[in-house]
Amino acid sequence: MYFFVADEHFGHEKILTPEYSDRAAKMNVANVSEMNEKLISNHNERVTPQDVTIHAGDFCWYKKLAKNGNMYCGAEEIVRRLNGTHIFIKGSHDARLPSSAKYMWRKMLKVEDTLRFGSCGLAAGWRDQFIVVCHYAMRRWERSHYGSWQLHEHSHGRLESIGLQHDVGVDANNYYPVSLVDLVEIMKHKTQHTHDELRRT
Repeated sequence: MYFFVADEHFGHEKILTPEYSDRAAKMNVANVSEMNEKLISNHNERVTPQDVTIHAGDFCWYKKLAKNGNMYCGAEEIVRRLNGTHIFIKGSHDARLPSSAKYMWRKMLKVEDTLRFGSCGLAAGWRDQFIVVCHYAMRRWERSHYGSWQLHEHSHGRLESIGLQHDVGVDANNYYPVSLVDLVEIMKHKTQHTHDELRRT
């Protein structure tokens, strides 16, 4: 089974402040450690060791270590605790992920033969369904007028989707990953782009 998730922001203290988001209240957590534990628990509640999770960016936050100035977020420790195999798509904060995190990169970059990376994120064929995954929402995406989906995040649930598009971030999905089975049902209630709509945008 495939799952999709994004914007977990593991270790990001600011995301729990009222001026940044209402995540602390909605998750009923008092600090970033509680948030981390709840996100890990939610992930493992749905995702089995045999499943594949596609993370669409902003996996964790980064802090400078006092001794050597390197960026660190505990990414390796978090990944070790998450069920399944993981495919990682960089978001707006992930460019600083330390190259020394060898375990994380080894586990996070396992790509199935049926998947291919595009210029922005991931383009994947699943049975008869084409899916484009990117950290950022798009107005147009590959094959959008032929019924393809676009899965995104970055907006923390504050952006209205268009066409066959869905926000897979934790803030928009009750802080859980979204399964491919769930997405099939979600997309049944949406309308795909038409050629006329694409000409006007």
